[in-house]
Amino acid sequence: MRVLLHTPLKPPDSPTPSGDREMARGLARLLRRLGHRTVMPPLSRVAAGVPSPQAHLALERRARAQAARLIARWRALPASHPERFDLWLTYHCYYRKPDWLGPIVSRALGVPYVLVEASHAPRRAYGPTRLGHRAVERALAAADLVLTVNPRDLAGVRARLRPGARQVRLPPFIDTAPFRTAPQAPNDPPVLLSVGMMRTRDKLESYKVLAGAFALLKDRKWRAVLVGDGPARPEIEALMAPLNEGGGERVRFAGALPHADLPALYAKADLYLWPAINEAYGMAFLEAQAAGLPVVAGRTGGVPAVVADGVTGLLTPIGDAAAFAAAVARLLDRPAERARLAAAASARVAAHHDERAAAHALAAALRTLK
Repeated sequence: MRVLLHTPLKPPDSPTPSGDREMARGLARLLRRLGHRTVMPPLSRVAAGVPSPQAHLALERRARAQAARLIARWRALPASHPERFDLWLTYHCYYRKPDWLGPIVSRALGVPYVLVEASHAPRRAYGPTRLGHRAVERALAAADLVLTVNPRDLAGVRARLRPGARQVRLPPFIDTAPFRTAPQAPNDPPVLLSVGMMRTRDKLESYKVLAGAFALLKDRKWRAVLVGDGPARPEIEALMAPLNEGGGERVRFAGALPHADLPALYAKADLYLWPAINEAYGMAFLEAQAAGLPVVAGRTGGVPAVVADGVTGLLTPIGDAAAFAAAVARLLDRPAERARLAAAASARVAAHHDERAAAHALAAALRTLK
């Protein structure tokens, strides 16, 4: 089957690292693994970035014209042409970046329409977000199949589906193979690792919690490595600067690194930390656990679905730097508990979040379309 993979938020070839990009790449790998061919015709691309709410009306108008051109081109192409497709699959559809094209094109061409990781937020039905919200509702109403990644989206999405449409859980997944390494001896002092883009808003708020927790742990032995970059880096460096006073580099900024370099960093760390302010679920949590790292994270969004509290890591109240610091201190003080969590983390991700399991789930879901 030829599948048009549409990614309104971020395409698989985006140069900007993020969990959205990695999931888009992962879906392309799954489709290839199942013997399907993915196509991304130029006319199915959308402008990069998240538009302002005020821009949505103009976007909708342009999308309708773009959809008409895509439909006309598809109909004019021979059946064997590489841009022809048998199924439209959109990854990530939410009020700030809805799928304007898929419902129109799939209905006109009579091909199945599938959504992966759609979310429906009723509170966005009013004010400047209402146009994007309504576009999400149209997409959900048009879908033949929705694969829900974040369990928190299950009920909201289900309520908007038409009769006969199916909803299937697809747990977040990664290729665990690059991250599986032999356990190494603990570092002295322990190395605390965090991976996250240095953007404003939620990412910056997470770094503020992290800085507050580090300050409370200042009298203990540890070193931290922060991986990421972005416009908020100067502010984050200022937050961490007091921790490096008096010489040395207790908190090291590693900058943005290629994704292929991350497994080696995970392998050299002892704990993975991320406060997860408004995090959907966090792909880096899966990568860290696959590498055998216990996690300390904020209990938000779908994070509890990927980090099992007390089994593979510790979850703390969201935004609570003191509770976060206490969880880190507990694992710094208890190497035996760190080792137990590490073993469970790698085993759980391999069993439930590896691409092999995801491929079986996706194949079963796609079979329901026939």
